[in-house]
Amino acid sequence: MSRKLVLACALLLSGCGDSDVREVRDWMAQVQKDTKPSVKPLAPPKEFVPFAYNARDAVDPFSAQKLLVELARAAETSNNPNRPDMNRPKEVLESYPLDTMKMVGSLQKSGIVYALLQIDKNVYQVKSGMRVGQNFGLVTRVTENAIDIREVVQDAGGDWVERMARLELQESK
Repeated sequence: MSRKLVLACALLLSGCGDSDVREVRDWMAQVQKDTKPSVKPLAPPKEFVPFAYNARDAVDPFSAQKLLVELARAAETSNNPNRPDMNRPKEVLESYPLDTMKMVGSLQKSGIVYALLQIDKNVYQVKSGMRVGQNFGLVTRVTENAIDIREVVQDAGGDWVERMARLELQESK
C-alpha cells in the first residue's frame, strides 16, 4: 500500500508543473520593460535667510504693562456711562485699597451718619458721597454697622462695570 501512496503523490505533484508560473513571469517582465516611470523632479530647497532678532528694544508681548496701556486707550475712546472721570482731583482715601480699611465705629453729627475708618493707625470720618478705595469707589450708604460702596472697574474686555463692596463694623477684641 505504501507503493500506491508514493505513486499517487508523484502523479499529483507532476500536475503542479512550472508552465503557468512561466507565463506570469514572462508577462511581468514584458510589462516592466514597457512601463517607463515618470517621477517629477523635486523643487530645489528655499534659501534660508537668517533674521537677527534684537529683543532689547522691543516690548515684551506678555507684559502686563502693555495690556494696561491698551486697556487705557480703549477706555478713553469708550462711551460707557460707567466710565469714571479721570480728570477730577482724587480724595485722600482713594490712595488706599479697600482691604486695608477697617470700619471701627460710627457717629452722627447734624443728622448725618459718619463711619469711622481705620487705616494703619489713623482714623478717618466717612459719609455718604465720599470717594474711597483705588477702584473709583463711591460711598453710597453709611449705617451704624456697615458702609456700602459702589466701585467702577474694568472687566477683561476693557469695559467699565460697576461692582458693589461693603465694609462692615469690626468688633474690637
